Parts: sequence; structure tokens; C-alpha cells
Amino acid sequence: MSIRAVVWGENVHENTNDDVRALYPQGMHECIADALNKNAGITATTATLQQPEHGLDEQTLASTDVLLWWGHAAHGDVSDEIVDRVQQRVWEGMGLIVLHSGHFSKIFKRMMGTPCSLTWREAGEKERLWAINRSHPICAGIDGFFELPNSEMYGEPFTVPEPMDTVFISWFEGGEVFRSGLTWQRGAGKIFYFGPGHETYPIYHDENIQRVLSNAVHWAANTAAAWTGIEDAPNRALADALEPIEQKGKSLHQDGEEGFK
Repeated sequence: MSIRAVVWGENVHENTNDDVRALYPQGMHECIADALNKNAGITATTATLQQPEHGLDEQTLASTDVLLWWGHAAHGDVSDEIVDRVQQRVWEGMGLIVLHSGHFSKIFKRMMGTPCSLTWREAGEKERLWAINRSHPICAGIDGFFELPNSEMYGEPFTVPEPMDTVFISWFEGGEVFRSGLTWQRGAGKIFYFGPGHETYPIYHDENIQRVLSNAVHWAANTAAAWTGIEDAPNRALADALEPIEQKGKSLHQDGEEGFK
């Protein structure tokens, strides 16, 4: 069964900046989706900020296995209701891939629970990405490192929680380093943050970048059944205990009482 991916794009600079429009005439989201669709086993569609419900209505998210998120200039314009909806789907098992300046998006901050801040410099300098965890599925087909001739520098400290895996570390021409490929899990959902992707450079046309994103979609897709009852916190009755036990002390609730407590 094909992995159903949705590439969400803010779609602001593509419509307001001539340099970005020249590189991505159909938008960065369409460029990424086109690359993903070249990979066997992935069916990618797109959604943008400007669409009703930002293109992420309940039906769309329910049929999404992996959501890729790119944002920069309009993080505050994303509806909190949609952020809640995406968070719920990640808990249930939808994969989430956050790209470049999406580190400051509402959904990434929500899932991380930290400021997600970093240092940066926009000077078109070279970025060398080291695959430091070459056995990780996201690194499949990647040599020890690859380079981007022009990139926006993102540097440490990157104020995110300790990841499950550090997959890539970037070195920049100016001397900074950055943990540019990190993974986490929240509920049943896998999360991958990938740093490269500044809109004034043709980064999403790069074959290595496209390969990493394709690998990440395959890695983040959860083939298991979605979790249910995440927020129910059901009360387990005495009769359901694996070992015979008796009630000891006073209780605030009745045995087997339903509902969240």
C-alpha cells in the first residue's frame, strides 16, 4: 500500500518574492511533492496556508500517513484549531517531518515543549551535512557527507529536547555546526526535523535532499493500527486486574468508573 504523504507549505514567499518564485514557480511544496512522487511507494499531495482549514481538514488528516511541514513568515497565522488537530493525529500515529524554518512553527513547538530557538545567518555559505548515523533508514543511499553550495546557516544551541537519534550534523563555511537531522516520537507518531531548506536557494532541487526526504517519509510512516483512546485514561476495574487484589483504603472514584480522571 502506498504511503500517503501531504506536503504542507506556507506558500507566502513564493508569491511575494521574485527570487523564490524563480526557483519554485509552483511553490516549494509542489517541488517537494513532485520529488516524493518519483519514489515507489509514496503518493504525495499538497496543502497550503491559504486554503480553507489550511488544507488540513479532518478528512484529509485522517487519510494522511506522513505530514511534511514548511513555514517561515506566517507561523502566527496558523489556526490553533488546526495545530490541535495535527497534534492529535501525530499522537495517533501520523508521521511529522518538519523542515527548515518550521522549527519555529506552532506544531513543532507544541510537540517539543521547548523554545526551539537557534542561531542563524543568511549569507549563502556552503553547508556540509555529515551522515553521522549511516545505519539509520533516513541515511539510506547517502554517502558519508554531502554539500550544499549555498545555504542559510543554522547553528547551535538548538533548544530542543534530547532526540531519539541524531542523524545529520551540519558544518557551515563560517565555522558553526548544527544538529540538522533529529528524530523523536510523540505518542505513536514519529517526528523528523531536517534543517536545510532556505527558500532563496535551490535546496529542494538537490538529489541528496530529495533522497533524505523520501527516506524520512518511509521511516515516519506508521504501518501499525492507529492508537485509540489516547485521552480517555480508562479506569481498570478490580475484576480486570491480572492478579487477584482487594480494595485497600478509601477511593475517590467507583471501581470501573468511566471517563477521564
